[in-house]
Amino acid sequence: MSKTWEHYHHAGRHHEKAAYHYHEAAKYYQAEDLEKAAHHAYLAHGHNQHAMYHDAEAAKLHAERSDAPATPAYEQGDEKKSAA
Repeated sequence: MSKTWEHYHHAGRHHEKAAYHYHEAAKYYQAEDLEKAAHHAYLAHGHNQHAMYHDAEAAKLHAERSDAPATPAYEQGDEKKSAA
């Protein structure tokens, strides 16, 4: 499994958890249970921060991979033969 995919996967999970906690915070806020609402908002913020970190790392890895000069497949085969 590539590191880029792992970062995208972790970012997605943290986005899901953040959405859940934002939803819970809104529910408790509506019920005027402000302490629980604040707690869920705090958790949502933390998951959002983690998601942004993983999004940035995935983008950085993707950019590093994309910046490498493309080598056609037929040239890659020649390199492997000459290295052997």
